[in-house]
Amino acid sequence: MNSLMQEILYLEVPTPHLDQVRSWLQQSWQLSSLNKPSPNKLITPDGIRLQFSSTYSEELSIFVWQLQRTTYLKIFLWNSGEQKKSLPKNVISQLKNLLVKDIRAAFPPNYPAPPKIDLTKQSIFEALEADYPQTVKYFQKFPNGEYDLNRVYWWEQRWRESVNKPQTPKEVIFRKNDSLETKPDYDLIYIGGALGVIHAAVMAEKGYRVLLIERLPFGRMNREWNISRDEFQSLISLGLFTPAEFENVIAAEYVDGFNKFFDANNPEHLKANVLHTPKVLNIAIASEKLLKFCGEKLLAAGGTIWDETEFIKAEIAENGVSLDLVDLSTKEQKQATGRLLMDAMGTASPIAWQLNGKRTFDSVCPTVGAVIEGIAPEVWDQQYGDVLNSHGDISRGRQLIWELFPAGNNELTFYLFHYHQVHPENPGSLLEMYEDFFTILPEYRRCDMEQLVFKKATFGYIPGHFSSSQSDRVVAFDRILAIGDAASLQSPLIFTGFGSLVRNLDRLTTLLDTALKHELLTTKHLGQIRAYQSNISVTWLFSKGMMVPTGQVLPPQRINSMLNTFFGLLEEQPPEIADTFIKDRTDWWMFTRLALIAARKNPALLWWIWQMAGSISLLTWLGSYWAFTLDAVRKSLFIGWLPGWLKESRSWLEAKYPALWLKLLSFSYQLQYSAGRK
Repeated sequence: MNSLMQEILYLEVPTPHLDQVRSWLQQSWQLSSLNKPSPNKLITPDGIRLQFSSTYSEELSIFVWQLQRTTYLKIFLWNSGEQKKSLPKNVISQLKNLLVKDIRAAFPPNYPAPPKIDLTKQSIFEALEADYPQTVKYFQKFPNGEYDLNRVYWWEQRWRESVNKPQTPKEVIFRKNDSLETKPDYDLIYIGGALGVIHAAVMAEKGYRVLLIERLPFGRMNREWNISRDEFQSLISLGLFTPAEFENVIAAEYVDGFNKFFDANNPEHLKANVLHTPKVLNIAIASEKLLKFCGEKLLAAGGTIWDETEFIKAEIAENGVSLDLVDLSTKEQKQATGRLLMDAMGTASPIAWQLNGKRTFDSVCPTVGAVIEGIAPEVWDQQYGDVLNSHGDISRGRQLIWELFPAGNNELTFYLFHYHQVHPENPGSLLEMYEDFFTILPEYRRCDMEQLVFKKATFGYIPGHFSSSQSDRVVAFDRILAIGDAASLQSPLIFTGFGSLVRNLDRLTTLLDTALKHELLTTKHLGQIRAYQSNISVTWLFSKGMMVPTGQVLPPQRINSMLNTFFGLLEEQPPEIADTFIKDRTDWWMFTRLALIAARKNPALLWWIWQMAGSISLLTWLGSYWAFTLDAVRKSLFIGWLPGWLKESRSWLEAKYPALWLKLLSFSYQLQYSAGRK
């Protein structure tokens, strides 16, 4: 920077209305309360200049600009170089403080909610066009745009209702004092056909009678999936896929994946090189093909699929569970009975909300995107992906992050998301995110929006739960077990519920098979069938540190500075370190060493996280770190002999003490996963 120029202030004004901010600055902002010397305000194309008397060699330039549908402001002190007096520091400080106070009052944080609409009187396009013009424009270009936009609106409304009324969640689980009159029709009933069908197919092939219930036409997905070859291997090892079948569901495979965060406003020591992760999420799965394949496997193994069927309630009896359902195509009431109900309904699951109340989720990633064709090769080479990327600083209280993956057939899958605190005043909006997506896509990639072909909308709320121990979240009830997003099973860094489920599938299905064989279907026993990992629990603090607390306005570059600290550190390590860390395989020593290096590189890091996460979260994290440390100690004591001993003792231990066998098996898995499973 020129020595005659000095940056005094950089802040975000959380509004997309640049003209209003510029007009306020030029016309409405009053400087009469400033102490002398008082400046003259001169209008410039992008803001104002403040000139003081001719005895001073310095003046102030204040200007605004727009990026990511938000407004940013900077103040620069400019020195003419003449031999005159410098502005008193208290004058500059007073002016800066006055501007911050006044502009915060004029443009406070704002969290708009979608309008209430009546689709009996107008289409979804007509209802939303005034508030979300770009979203309406481009959803009309999708093959199923009207249906999908209705889904976006429905999902946001349901999510908002759940967040706004956490004290009184809708009751959908009821106790039944007597037994079912007849033997249950099924061993397992899965509600939710996305992640649910993968788990269901494995259990059906183990010989269980399985019913899968899906609210949508089966096989439709509003999200795409990416994974790596070594992670997908678990499905091959379980026998659900052969290697040849796996190759058949691969839509694309890229050569390298990039991780880069905007650092133009970061100090030099917090800038970072691109982190290359060639084996992270580098396989694009043809999700609808995979769902169809798993559905066929499920049916071939004797399973049943009821799609376009909505779950209403469940009654828990001594010998099974009875479900009340509605066939959405005929509006007819239906019933089904099973030994065990599997909740795979995702973030909107009414069962998860009833079981956990306020602690259902601690955070969420509102995520929107699209599968798009027509991106020119000079804009993006389809051999590469963006695993995590930001092209700007905090935008209207969110650090927006992009993902971009090749999807095959000259298509690319784009996602835009942010880490978000669950708050009743600010639940997180899919529609606001979509308006951002369609507006700022050309900022992220230099594309001509009119030349693009929009193939499919991808969207959803991906939940997060900050687990301090294995038992602090309810994933089970008598004859009910949650999996996938309904159980907050996902990675805190890349939020891939699909990848997390696949990584834990052997663990979950083996434990569930044991519980079913021995009728260990109470809350106590099913609660041991969970995918808690203490090494994931400790990384949750970082994701909490990437959420702007509702009502607060942070320095715009803060979260990018934190991300560049972590990912710059990983870039300096051997490639296998980043691969291990991002895939939730970190052991105690690796995590502790990286945390100490990060603290030395950026001493303000802990203070920043404390500001954003709060004292309670920090204390909770210390408990999680202690649990992680204990798991590392237990692993060193038990992992060398316990799995082998369990294998040798199974023939008598499982038959004689089935509950103890389930507990020991669960403990063995916990050690393998929590303390750094390779």
